[in-house]
Amino acid sequence: MGEHRSYRRNLAVHAAVSQGLLDRDDAGLAAFVDLTGVGESVASLHRAWPSAVPVRHAFAAKANCLVPVLRLLRDHGMGCEVASAGELAQAVAAGFRPDEMIFDSPAKTRQELAHALSLGIAVNIDNFQELARVDEFMERGGSRSNIGIRINPQNGSGAIEAVSTASLSSKFGIPLEDEGSRERLLDAYRRRPWLRWVHVHVGSQGCALELTAQGIARIVRFAEAVNAAAGRQQIVGIDVGGGLSVNFAGEDDTPSFHDHVSHLRAAAPALFSGEYQVVTEFGRSVMAKNGFIAARVEYTKTAGGTPIAITHAGAHVAARTALAPEAWKLRLAAYGEDGLPKDGVLTKQDVAGPCCFAGDLVGRSQALPLLEPGDVVALLDTGAYYFSTPYQYNSLPAPAVYGFDIAEDGTVRFTLLRRAQTTGDVLAASGP
Repeated sequence: MGEHRSYRRNLAVHAAVSQGLLDRDDAGLAAFVDLTGVGESVASLHRAWPSAVPVRHAFAAKANCLVPVLRLLRDHGMGCEVASAGELAQAVAAGFRPDEMIFDSPAKTRQELAHALSLGIAVNIDNFQELARVDEFMERGGSRSNIGIRINPQNGSGAIEAVSTASLSSKFGIPLEDEGSRERLLDAYRRRPWLRWVHVHVGSQGCALELTAQGIARIVRFAEAVNAAAGRQQIVGIDVGGGLSVNFAGEDDTPSFHDHVSHLRAAAPALFSGEYQVVTEFGRSVMAKNGFIAARVEYTKTAGGTPIAITHAGAHVAARTALAPEAWKLRLAAYGEDGLPKDGVLTKQDVAGPCCFAGDLVGRSQALPLLEPGDVVALLDTGAYYFSTPYQYNSLPAPAVYGFDIAEDGTVRFTLLRRAQTTGDVLAASGP
């Protein structure tokens, strides 16, 4: 899959440069989504899960909330997990039905809860205070929503603490192992026959498959305990979240969705018994490798013996990489002014963006052919969390986003997914 993806990317960069997509409105950059690659990734996810398991794969909208992207994912058979009123509105605009959506957030307002429960959108409750609010709604007439509690298995953090959600003191969910917590959770289910789901999410990037599987296994055992105490199958569904790491060091999709399922089978075989409905919430692992950012090199210089290329892609489209470079290092690819892959002696150089702070680097000591003004740099594996939710530092406008596919004759066809922001748009959003 990776080899085909890189081939399509090279064709797309050349075509985008030839058609002037990077240079419209003097922007110097644009972002791209590999539409074929998205379909391949979703198909791989579907194939990984055995047909005997009733599973719904919901895309985590925060990973790429562009409405045309969400619509594409729905067309490929995915549901949608949302974590705010804005993401819910985007999912509705993309055509998702209420029964295809899950609402997760640690800070749902009464109005947001009432809206989701009245529509029949699945809700995962984050804490006991939120549970009390749902009690009030259920007493007033009930809901057809699938309702569950998010439980933190407290089985540890991965390599990136900021995106690990199963630590002892995580802000998410109700802790399972705190003193008295398990008993209180069991009592909450015993008192509420309408609580028929349970939710867990161990973390994402940097969380090993073993860690994820261990956390999910703890929650499956909890579900079995609830059912045993009830004397019936009260819990009918388990939402196992997402959290499959992405290989940012190379083209290959490792670990794979199949690897994830294999670890779950070993750790939590009851999940595959067919007795439980299953929901997944993958985001980054579906989209990251199916998007990239292409930016012009505006200037080059040398400082302290280090070559530096100044480009139009910086913290505003790659905030995590600029602000936490060790955790979110990206691969970069160099292209000539014509958009063809650039040849030359590999030279370690820094690749910087346009933002006015010293840490605005998207690549540090990257070994690339020496970049020159007019060349193009591609920030790879940025289809999730990068250009789709830009950071408006220095009031820099959000870039245009294009979807692309390749015709049988090799022609690249572009579809505008989001137009570039203009300075007028930035001004209009700045207040009266």
